[in-house]
Amino acid sequence: MQTTFHYDVIVIGAGHAGCEAAQTAARMGAKTCVITMDMNKIAQMSCNPAIGGIAKGQIVREVDALGGGTGEVTDACAIQFRMLNRSKGPAMWSPRAQCDRPRFIQQWRRRLETQENLAIWQDEATEILVENGRIVGVDTLWGARFYGGGVVITAGTFLGGLMHVGQKQVRGGRCAEPAAEFLTESITKYGIRAARMKTGTPVRIDARSVHFDEMEEQPGETDYHRFSYISPLRPLPQLPCWTCETNAKVHEVLRRGLPESPLYNGQIQSIGPRYCPSIETKIVTFPDREKHPLFLEPEGLDNNELYLNGFSSSLPMDIQLEALRQIPCFRDIKVFRPGYAIEYDFFDPTQLKHSLESKIIEGLFFAGQVNGTTGYEEAAGQGMIAGINAALKCSGGEAFKLGRDEAYIGVLIDDLVTKGVDEPYRMFTSRAEYRILLRQDNADVRLTPYAEKLGTATAARASRFHEKKKHIDEIIRFCHDFPIKAPRINPFLESIGSTPLSGGCRLSDLINRPQISLLNLAEQVKPLAMLFDGISVDREEIIEAAEIEMKYSGYISRERAMAEKMQRLEAIRIRGRFNYAELTQISTEGRQKLAAIDPETLAQASRIPGVSPSDISVLLVLLGR
Repeated sequence: MQTTFHYDVIVIGAGHAGCEAAQTAARMGAKTCVITMDMNKIAQMSCNPAIGGIAKGQIVREVDALGGGTGEVTDACAIQFRMLNRSKGPAMWSPRAQCDRPRFIQQWRRRLETQENLAIWQDEATEILVENGRIVGVDTLWGARFYGGGVVITAGTFLGGLMHVGQKQVRGGRCAEPAAEFLTESITKYGIRAARMKTGTPVRIDARSVHFDEMEEQPGETDYHRFSYISPLRPLPQLPCWTCETNAKVHEVLRRGLPESPLYNGQIQSIGPRYCPSIETKIVTFPDREKHPLFLEPEGLDNNELYLNGFSSSLPMDIQLEALRQIPCFRDIKVFRPGYAIEYDFFDPTQLKHSLESKIIEGLFFAGQVNGTTGYEEAAGQGMIAGINAALKCSGGEAFKLGRDEAYIGVLIDDLVTKGVDEPYRMFTSRAEYRILLRQDNADVRLTPYAEKLGTATAARASRFHEKKKHIDEIIRFCHDFPIKAPRINPFLESIGSTPLSGGCRLSDLINRPQISLLNLAEQVKPLAMLFDGISVDREEIIEAAEIEMKYSGYISRERAMAEKMQRLEAIRIRGRFNYAELTQISTEGRQKLAAIDPETLAQASRIPGVSPSDISVLLVLLGR
C-alpha cells in the first residue's frame, strides 16, 4: 500500500534554490515539504564555499531584503569578507565572503528544521504527477507519494549527473553522491525541452602540504559591511586567502595531458561556462599567456581543506598533481581529491513565465541550475521567486514578478525567459541597464516593502528597515535644508584641497564634491554630528547609504527616468493577442522567435534576440488598430 502525504508546496532539492524556495513558501503560510537525497548535505557548497562577488553579492543582498536566508547564513559562517570594486563607483561595489562549509550546512539545516509549516523528507523524487495539464504531486524512489498544488524543481547538477576525471566517468550529482536518474524523463515526456550542460570544480588541497611563506597573503576586511541587514557583526575568526601563479612548466604538463582531457577528446559534448573556464581551457584559449593567477582559499576553521580557485580541471589525476607540483609553493602538495567536470540535465528557461512557472504544466516551477544558470547566488534568487509564486499559486494570489529596474533578480529571470541560454548563465553588473538603481546598499529600500506585503519579512526585519529608512531620509533632508556660509567652511575646504566657496550653499551641494564625505563634514558641522549620534543601530551603513543617494542623485534621477520610459512598453501586454505565424509584415526570424517565446509585454518582445525594432513598430501599429 502506497504511503501518501498532502502539502501545498513541494520543493525537490535542498540546495541554495531549494532552501530559499522552501523557507519562503512556508513563511508565507503554505504547508511545505522539501525532498532531499541527503539531509546532511542541505545547502551544500558543491564548488567554492564562497558567497557573493561581482553582481552576485547584489543578488544576495536582494534575497535578504526579500526575507531570504542566504545573507544571514553567510554572515554567520563568514571566515573572510571583502567588498569588491571599492575603487569604482558604488553601483559596482559587490560584497563577497569565504564561508565555513560545514557551518553553512548546519546553519541552513537549523533554519529549515525550525521553520513553521515546513517538513523535510529524505528521498529521491522520480516522477511528477500531472492531471489535465496541472501538477498534482510527486512520486519518490522509496514509494511515497506527495500531493501538492505547487511543485518547485531545484535539482541542481543531479539530473543525469555524470562526472569526469580524465577518461574515468562516474555517475553522480556531486563527488561521492548519486545522480537523480529518473526525474528528467518524467518531465520531458510532457513536452518540456531538456539539454545538457557541464561545469567543473578544482582540486582540494591539504593545507599541511603548502609552503605559505612562498605565497602572497590576501587579508579580508573587518569593517561594518555584511550581507544581511539584520545580521550582527561576523562572529567567526577571519582567515586570510593566498595567491600564486602558474608558470611555463605548469602549462607544459597541462598541454601534455590535453589528449586525455574530456573537454578536448570528444568525451564531453555539452556546453560549459565561458566566464569560469577550466585551467586546460585557459592554456588553449590564451596560448601566449605565460602565467595565470591562482587563489588558495580556506574551506573552514576546523579542517585543513583548501580550495584552489582558478584551477578547475577534468584532466587525469596524475596530470593535475604533476602540473601543480611545478609551482614552488605546491612542490610537496598533497590533495584530498582531484578536480572534476560534471555534466547534467537542464531545461530550456524560455519555456517559463517570469514567475518561473512552466508555460506547459500549470503549478510546476523551476529554479537554479536546472534553468541553465551557474552560481549559488543566482540559484538563491530564483528560489526566492519560485517559492513566493508557488505559495501564491496555492492561495489563488496574483503572480509576483520583479522588473529589470527593480532588482538584479529581475534582470536574471528576464534574461532567462526572454533570451534563453547557450552556456551556463552568470550574472554581471554589465547585464543590468539600470545598475545605478540596483546598488548593493539600497536593496532593502527597493525590495523589503514587497517582503512586508508578501509576508516573507519577519517583524524584526520590517522594524529594522523602517528605522533605517527613517534615518536615511532625515540625513538627506537635513543636508538639503542646512545652509553653510563660506567663511565657516572655507578653511576646511582649503585643508583638503577643495575649491573654497565664493558664497553660501547647502550642505548637500558640498557632498557632491569627491573630497568630501558625510563623516568629515560632520567634524565641521556640529548639528550634523548630533544627528549621527542619534543613530543607535547600523550607523555606518545608514550614513553611507545617505551619502551615496546624495552624491549620485543626478545619475540616479536620469536612470530612473529611463526606466520609467521603458515602463510604458512594459505596460503593453501582448501575450495571447497575436498569431505570430500569420503576421507577414514581420521578418521570418521575428515571427519564429516571438512564437517560441510568446512574450508577456511589448518590452519583453523588444529584448528577444532576432526581433528587430521594425518588428516592434509593426506590433505597435497592429495594437493601435
